[in-house]
Amino acid sequence: MKAYVFPGQGAQFPGMAKDLYENYDIAKAMFEKANEILGFSITDVMFEGSKEDLQQTKVTQPAIFLHSVVLSAILGERFKPDMVAGHSLGEFSALVANKTLVFEDALKLVYQRALAMQAACEATKGTMAAVLGLEDKVVEEVCEATTGVVVAANYNCPGQLVISGAIDPVTQACESLKEAGARRALLLPVGGAFHSPLMEPAREDLAKAIAETEFHTPICPVYQNTVAAAVSDPNQIKENLIAQLTAPVKWTQSVRAMITDGASEFIEVGPGKVLQGLVKKINSEAEASSATLE
Repeated sequence: MKAYVFPGQGAQFPGMAKDLYENYDIAKAMFEKANEILGFSITDVMFEGSKEDLQQTKVTQPAIFLHSVVLSAILGERFKPDMVAGHSLGEFSALVANKTLVFEDALKLVYQRALAMQAACEATKGTMAAVLGLEDKVVEEVCEATTGVVVAANYNCPGQLVISGAIDPVTQACESLKEAGARRALLLPVGGAFHSPLMEPAREDLAKAIAETEFHTPICPVYQNTVAAAVSDPNQIKENLIAQLTAPVKWTQSVRAMITDGASEFIEVGPGKVLQGLVKKINSEAEASSATLE
């Protein structure tokens, strides 16, 4: 069975998807539509912008989403997922891929999400840190024992977990984690505490937008970040998508669930190869590759 997976924030790069725009009519049409919906030329930023330009949350999230969904559209008949999943932002790309959301609605939600997260970051300063070389349980216990807001945010693969929260508690937790034996515990260059309680204002904003958006019955299940299990009910998908902003990304658990349910091949659709690497670290025998147009 084929599992298509979609990357999240961090996979962007200057010039991303320019080749798709120049070589495929369907890509050009989708990008022009995106410029119209967003009210600015995201293609200019994606194709000609600097690394710094692409790091703005309001640009990064729609840019990665667009790269993934446009690539899916170009694949056309060859794109036949038995199951889908996306890492954080990538879940929106996955929901277009399995036809839960139409492209235009999903793009509007992604942009709303990006703006809401940006506002939440500016309202309450937070950060994230990567923790390497410790069992999840140890990281969770250290977070719980630390005063202030700090939680496990991204379960990326065994021995690689990201924590998130207010700056001082995260910094304090990093010191405690090093003492507990972490190989590394280092702050990440991010603008805020994603997937933590500090994103509550953004969650509320996104909930309103999602409530007004039509979600369809998907053609195949999505393994959602918050539950790490197959979901096909549109109302449940909505609830999980809203919860995702303040809940952890259970990527390790999601990949294991997909394998248990029969996934034999993982295909990453979008910029970069991060998810392929994580899949192989979660299960060394899993087959993982990038979606190709040849």
